[in-house]
Amino acid sequence: MGPRLVFAGGGTGGHLYPGLAIADAVRAIAPDAEIMFIGTKGKIEARVVPRHGYAFATIWISGVRRSLSLSTLLVPVKVVTALVQSILHLRRFHADVVVGTGGYVCGPPAYAALLMGIPMVLQEQNSYPGVTTRMLAHRARQVYLTFERSRAFLRRQDNTILTGNPVRGAVGSVTRAEGAGRLGLDASKKTLLVVGGSQGAASINTAMLNAVRDLGVLGVQILWLTGERDHGRIQAGLASQTGLGRILVLPYLERMEDAYAASDLAVCRSGATTLAELTCAGLPSVLVPFPFAAADHQTENARAVVEQGAALLCPDSEAAARLGPMLRELWEHPERLAAMSSAARKAARPDAAHRIAQSVLSIISSRHDG
Repeated sequence: MGPRLVFAGGGTGGHLYPGLAIADAVRAIAPDAEIMFIGTKGKIEARVVPRHGYAFATIWISGVRRSLSLSTLLVPVKVVTALVQSILHLRRFHADVVVGTGGYVCGPPAYAALLMGIPMVLQEQNSYPGVTTRMLAHRARQVYLTFERSRAFLRRQDNTILTGNPVRGAVGSVTRAEGAGRLGLDASKKTLLVVGGSQGAASINTAMLNAVRDLGVLGVQILWLTGERDHGRIQAGLASQTGLGRILVLPYLERMEDAYAASDLAVCRSGATTLAELTCAGLPSVLVPFPFAAADHQTENARAVVEQGAALLCPDSEAAARLGPMLRELWEHPERLAAMSSAARKAARPDAAHRIAQSVLSIISSRHDG
């Protein structure tokens, strides 16, 4: 019987996709591995995990809202219920290890593993570790970090490994012609990728509405992923303008590897998974950090990439005034874009998923040997 791994993490793609990347790497090393993901019914993991061919089990848990509501009052009940459900899932699956990739979904399965004597490891995407990582890292077998600076926020350092953030293998492997072809874009044209995202996207989308006419004049085509809630507003805003270049507006795109391959520059938030994918794709970016992220960790993430020369930083509060001029400046200086692209590739850690998979499998092996 092959190794049996449980992945816990979700709520957002930033917590889910690193887990999928590690799971894929595990399967590449150990094809007989049995893998299950634990998540919630209503979030991204419920849609995406089954499509990747992995078993999926659910727990009843949600994030904590700061305002007083019925959902807030139910948090203690949900935590206890999710812990019991996690114990049952791990027992039925006969888990050898639990891999936590962050978010509120991660907590109950990770703690259940500790209670059951199952090795537990954590993978942290952000420079400022999330609540689950800060609470449980000192009891984890290993903690895989994306940023060196994360160590300062943890009680233990002897169980941490700097690996970079795992990225799906398809990122960086698609040609420009393939990506543009699947999206219906002109591969010969300068292309801007705009990722509004699902949370806090309004500022980026609004700033881009003010910039599209000038970009069209420069011959730039735009692939614009608005996020579900802003899709209608942006379509209406574009319909009211004339003389625009080619603009493809989508609410969401799962095959982001196509978007990266077809593009020359990106405008996006600075979540750790996004940054890891950008660097693996060698795609320069203008980063607009989400200003309400815990401990402003998106700004810290962005600064790390800016220091490496792969991106520019545009504060969210200044996006409406500065984003358009910053983009025009970059398009008018292609040599600068080329230098940023080279810096992005140098900053990439494309082997992160493989390194973590090897480490996790070695933990299982040593447990069985013992």
